[in-house]
Amino acid sequence: TCEINGMTSGYTGAGFKTVLPSQASAKISFRLVGTQDPQAILRAFEAHVQARMPADCKYEILGANGSPATMMGFENPVFEAARGALSDEWPRPAAFIGCGGSIPIAHFFQSEMGMDSILIGFGRDDDQIHSPNE
Repeated sequence: TCEINGMTSGYTGAGFKTVLPSQASAKISFRLVGTQDPQAILRAFEAHVQARMPADCKYEILGANGSPATMMGFENPVFEAARGALSDEWPRPAAFIGCGGSIPIAHFFQSEMGMDSILIGFGRDDDQIHSPNE
């Protein structure tokens, strides 16, 4: 997904001004899945922006960094160990689902250290995670 996390432009002080803003900024992030490459996504986004930029305007991309998605196969024995530990506390077996998330350290553990990570979340579908009323 492409997420616009915030935007600023124009006069933001007390009162109002009737001038057109000369610049704007946006904080944008991408949540990657599967084998998507962060640098390829950045290049595609920049090409998209450049193709739509009016001739008398310019843009600058700052702080572009990212981490690839990470996946661990459900056949990994750690899943059954986790299911057993969770079943000791709750009456039903844990349900494992693939879920998107951006936790760069999980990719680092996998790619640099050869270690898989299992992330266990406790919540409900209607928790509205990361929403204003989370």
